[in-house]
Amino acid sequence: MEKSIKSIASNYGLYLGIALTLFTGIAYAVNLDLFTQMWFGLIILAVVIVLGIISIAKSKKALGGFINFKNAFTSYFITLVVGLIIATITTILIFVVIDPEAATQLQEKIIDTQVERLENYNVPSEVIDETIEKMEANGNMYSIGNILKSLLWQIAGFSVVGLIVAAIMKKRNPEAE
Repeated sequence: MEKSIKSIASNYGLYLGIALTLFTGIAYAVNLDLFTQMWFGLIILAVVIVLGIISIAKSKKALGGFINFKNAFTSYFITLVVGLIIATITTILIFVVIDPEAATQLQEKIIDTQVERLENYNVPSEVIDETIEKMEANGNMYSIGNILKSLLWQIAGFSVVGLIVAAIMKKRNPEAE
């Protein structure tokens, strides 16, 4: 049974990786500004969580309608990691290998968008200047090192969501007790 959970989760991880790759590819090809839009990020967030939930649901079904917390989280986590690794490879290929200039343009757009948001919230100009300095001090946010750091932060953040989802979706088998 454990193999079926890993197999199901791996398949949904591939689906997630393909979806994230499509989002990245479309945004890159159509308009880099999409990467700076909050709604675009929220759609990606929703896709990651929904595919993780579907993975748990399919694993639960494969286990006869019951799943413990560990198996639920394992299913979610495998889906998450496989999908995010595929998306990270895509990001590296596009912004490091194929078109590093797009990474520079995108970083400038992200800084500009952040400044606009801070100005809309009436943040003092000293704080805005400090924020820009910090963003620029971090260097190219699309360097391999920063992309890999982002991957780790994404895994950590989405894992917290996965813990909550696994706790909600677990279901004990009363016959096994």
